[in-house]
Amino acid sequence: MVVFLKQISLRFFSLLLSIFLLNGCTAVGYYTQSIVGHTSLMLSRKPIDDVLITADAPLKKKLSTAVKIRQFAIDQLALPDNDSYTSYVKLKNNSPVWNVVAAEEFSLQAKQWCYLVIGCANYRGYYKRESAEEYAKELRTEGYEVLVSGAAAYSTLGWFADPLTSAMIARNDVYLAELMFHELSHQKVYVKNDSRFNEAFASAVGEQGAIVWLKATQQQGLLDHYLESLSVRDDFLTLVNQAKTELSILYASDVSEEIKRHKKKLIFEKMKAGYLTFKKEKWSNKGWYSYWFSKPINNARLVSIATYRDLVPDFVALFERCDSDFSRFYQKVEQVSTTPERSLAVECDV
Repeated sequence: MVVFLKQISLRFFSLLLSIFLLNGCTAVGYYTQSIVGHTSLMLSRKPIDDVLITADAPLKKKLSTAVKIRQFAIDQLALPDNDSYTSYVKLKNNSPVWNVVAAEEFSLQAKQWCYLVIGCANYRGYYKRESAEEYAKELRTEGYEVLVSGAAAYSTLGWFADPLTSAMIARNDVYLAELMFHELSHQKVYVKNDSRFNEAFASAVGEQGAIVWLKATQQQGLLDHYLESLSVRDDFLTLVNQAKTELSILYASDVSEEIKRHKKKLIFEKMKAGYLTFKKEKWSNKGWYSYWFSKPINNARLVSIATYRDLVPDFVALFERCDSDFSRFYQKVEQVSTTPERSLAVECDV
């Protein structure tokens, strides 16, 4: 995930504030909370080497693992070698940022917000959950369906030295590795105004990188579990894509809004029934995605998944055509990113 204001340092605060004043109080308030929130996070960082001196055994173990994962990212995945993830922040809450995603009642197009420098994105980030929930409430009054979700990390696109957060290391080792690879990949390739491209690319790098890391470190048990989770995820995405296809047809139809609401409800019920079938017949009654299905389904939740997942199979296929060579893959993705169509159905001729 990329939060829009990471590239702005304190020395630009007065200049930015003068610009935002031209855009009204809403812009001032939003950018101010971003500057304050990000600055607070950056000022709370401590070098990992210093933290390791006084850390208890569990924290020391997790941070030591994170250090190894970062070095693996540099040495084996050709990801940027900078000061990102050389510091640590213990959060007061369980997420450093909270994202708001929105979509209209009869649309699977994510609402976009546009920012300085990075362009437009399919989400709006807040450093306080209360602020995100307040904004979500405003959007609901405007007729939007909304998702508010916490993120364990975010990328500053290389403008700052991104820290490890306590939310990141709370994950098990493989998901910590996946997340670090994901966020570092945003520093490798980033396209303005295309969240789907950026997030799917990062997701593909995170997952393929995690597999390579587990194999290299001979963690067979974790690898087996991770591959199982990816298979289950594919089942889940089958349900999501089926629902999206049916909803797209429904939303484009000429039936009344009342009928659309009724059929939309039935599609969501069908999706949940499919989940229960997968859980019983394929997932051995394990609790995969039980939390996701415990919440009401809406368009915003579906488009959030689409942002991160729709293009992942295309990126993985390109990665394989590049002989699973990360450097060649990045070069090709960079080439593709500069073309108007950004088609991933190309040969890896680099």
